[in-house]
Amino acid sequence: MSANTLNYIRFWGVRGSYPAPFGSHMRVGGNTSCVELRVDNHLLICDGGSGIIPLGQALMAQQDIKELTIILTHYHWDHISGLPFFVPAFIPGWKINIYGPGESQQEIEKRISGQMIDPYFPVEVETWMADIRYLKANYSQLEYGPFKIETFNVHHPGSTFGYRIQVHDKTIVYASDNELKFIDQTIADREKDMSDEELQLVKAMQAEELANAVESIRDAHVFIHDAQYTPDDYAKKRGWGHSCYIDTANFAADANVKQLYLFHVDPNYDDIKIEELHRSAVKLILERNSNMDCHIAREGLILDIDKL
Repeated sequence: MSANTLNYIRFWGVRGSYPAPFGSHMRVGGNTSCVELRVDNHLLICDGGSGIIPLGQALMAQQDIKELTIILTHYHWDHISGLPFFVPAFIPGWKINIYGPGESQQEIEKRISGQMIDPYFPVEVETWMADIRYLKANYSQLEYGPFKIETFNVHHPGSTFGYRIQVHDKTIVYASDNELKFIDQTIADREKDMSDEELQLVKAMQAEELANAVESIRDAHVFIHDAQYTPDDYAKKRGWGHSCYIDTANFAADANVKQLYLFHVDPNYDDIKIEELHRSAVKLILERNSNMDCHIAREGLILDIDKL
């Protein structure tokens, strides 16, 4: 599909943790998290990892759009490291709205500007010439053009959001960093120290949270979710805030998701390994008799929103 499609989702960065610009990774892509949603000439960008740099360069080659909104899941470097190199921020006449976790617009601004001060970076946000506005949600809800956006909390170190986006009667859920089995591990670690009554209470809370999490993505047309680890790697990195791809596939199938995109993949995994993981996920979904489509989120992939 070409980028001339009127209403689309485009993946500009799909890696987790750090950019991986290696020849062995180029079928999937090496940039960190950045996803573009363009509808009715309104532009919504999910996360500002290194993938936002080529997006910014592409935006400078067009004249139709001069305003955009960036929604950040959190402020780890792989999700904001592209912002100091995002060309439209330095150009007068552009309007850029930025939203992310924080109690106030001032807190969001502080988190963004913190990576652009001496000695970490030679150019501060004061050099941005665009009209930069930091947004505060109204009861965890935002509206921008045709987009209706709801935030929900996910399991990742620090305050981290997932986003449920409604547009043109379609639902897109973006949750780049989320450890689905976080509570399971917490229970396993503490089980010996809990009474039977405490254990039953915690397990009831676990079931309630899982039900709420499933509802947050229920019937999504597109679900873009953390699938960073293999089972072996996840066993070594429990509590780091990322999911095993098997847990992601099962979670999406439980919620009757239409299309799952395996996202935020480990930078140590080359194309061959990620494609093996994808085949494994597809096999699991077929064994569950689920009709869900499962894909690798590949850099440059474009989805026609109106045909989802």
